[in-house]
Amino acid sequence: MTGNTNRPQAPFITLEGGEGCGKTTQQRMLVRRARALGLEVLGTREPGATWVGARVRDILTSQGPEGPSPRAELMLYLADRAQHAAQVIAPALASGQVVVCDRFADSSEVYQGRARGLGADMVRTLNQWACGAVWPDLTILLDLDPALGLARVQHRQGELGLAPDRLENEGLEFHQKVRQGYLEQAAAEPGRIKLVDAGGAQQEVAAAIWALAEPLLKEYKALAA
Repeated sequence: MTGNTNRPQAPFITLEGGEGCGKTTQQRMLVRRARALGLEVLGTREPGATWVGARVRDILTSQGPEGPSPRAELMLYLADRAQHAAQVIAPALASGQVVVCDRFADSSEVYQGRARGLGADMVRTLNQWACGAVWPDLTILLDLDPALGLARVQHRQGELGLAPDRLENEGLEFHQKVRQGYLEQAAAEPGRIKLVDAGGAQQEVAAAIWALAEPLLKEYKALAA
């Protein structure tokens, strides 16, 4: 995204992957590590980072009497993303803050475009319309066997006394399509999307993520000094 021309562009980093791959934990660890470099960093997520998004998230995650159709599901995510990009991400980047987001546009291109069969190219066009100039500089894809990811979700939710949400409750075949969709997404954009094996220990995964993010963050810090 283009911000104030008197300062370098702040990096926008996203974390992606299937259910149970550890995105939320790794996003928080990356935010802390980036702040330790002396940078101003905003950690955010999709869906639900705004007042509008929180209402959308309730619809998307709840096990109601009827779920949204694939097209309605996509439109809900796009509504959340448009508000998120305009209200949160764009102002933060323009002010010089690094932004690290748990899920962004690639999620819709994979879940709805590829796994739901709506078409990744069509979803990319809608994403670009919803996001405007806001687009990730680096996307870290946490790759994990879906069976292991769903087992992690079941264990986590069981410890918290919670039921799986609507997407987590989809069958293994759907989540295998999601994984394949992410791998196709990464193969199509190897310059932006970097693959990390999420099957290892938490600190090992964090180290692999940092090896990808650190050069970008240090370059920005040097240019902004």
